[in-house]
Amino acid sequence: MSDPRPIGVFDSGVGGLTVLREILRRSPRESTVYLGDNLRAPYGIRPDDEVRAFSIEALDELAARDVKAIVVACNTSTAVALGDFRRRYDLPILGVVRPGAVTASLTTRNRRVGVIATPATVRSHAYFNAIKDENPAVEVYEHATPAFVPLVEAGRIGGAEVEAIVAESLAPLLGQRDEAGDFVFPLPASARIDTLLLGCTHYPLLRPVIAAIAGERVAIVDSATATASALVELLAINGLEAAGTTGTAKGDRAGEGDRADEGLRTPVHIQLTTGDVDAFRVVAERIFGEAFPDVASIEVAAVPS
Repeated sequence: MSDPRPIGVFDSGVGGLTVLREILRRSPRESTVYLGDNLRAPYGIRPDDEVRAFSIEALDELAARDVKAIVVACNTSTAVALGDFRRRYDLPILGVVRPGAVTASLTTRNRRVGVIATPATVRSHAYFNAIKDENPAVEVYEHATPAFVPLVEAGRIGGAEVEAIVAESLAPLLGQRDEAGDFVFPLPASARIDTLLLGCTHYPLLRPVIAAIAGERVAIVDSATATASALVELLAINGLEAAGTTGTAKGDRAGEGDRADEGLRTPVHIQLTTGDVDAFRVVAERIFGEAFPDVASIEVAAVPS
């Protein structure tokens, strides 16, 4: 059996495109519908109730398009309201926090992990709790970096000014003094973090700059690859894989797989934004080239009272 319906992917803006890229690498036969709420980004500085309401508006739109599963690629939305989403929709909902936390807990060698994320995600302590669930011995240092999402949404992912902003934002976590002359995380040099988890899907677009500033001794982890792997398992467990995916298109009897291949559908990918289409397309082209030339504008429906 196979399911040709698309996978829905939601983010507050363009950051979730990094998750979409990994999904397509792992599952090239799957169709997708991506919705970025760029008009109201960033979510990370908003109150939790507002994040929840805006996210539900977007997820309602995806559910109405008959998606077979939804990936909440926004760390803030995942941290604030993943449980609410799972109660609201009768389909598999996958967040990005736990897959990233699992990867970080397995990557660290000295059991000290730094997490950079939006203020809302840090406030929720979602990554702290998820990493501790995986390995209680890991020390987790959370640090809000609210300047990063606006940079990415504006398409500014390199250059001297961006490097200066990133360096200033990371300084407290990497053991440098803040403006008051104090260490936010006063660890001795021998006890610095060796793993940095990018707790926002916008941040991988700044990864070269972040990695250069963090230094080669710090492993950089993001949740995109881990989430794509978790999605593969989720679809397989629920029997939702598209035809052509390993285990679905190939028949159990000799010759049946060849006949199935003849009927494979070409995957369809739809990209939607509530914000500026041209600005969204600029970032999308940096990630996908000319693979997804069409980006459509959309107005999300209000949440019923």
